[in-house]
Amino acid sequence: MARGVPGGYRIWDVRARRWWGDLYELCPDDLLAELNGNADYEKVTALLKKYRALKR
Repeated sequence: MARGVPGGYRIWDVRARRWWGDLYELCPDDLLAELNGNADYEKVTALLKKYRALKR
């Protein structure tokens, strides 16, 4: 699940009950839709890799 935090968005891991991954200033629509929808692990991982590469 994606949640807004000061400065952007973070990913909340419901099972581990902690923040997971990086802080995103802008949360891409396709990543947000996947996190709050089916949350397929493979799709989320691929999207995270894509957006991490764009940050560099």
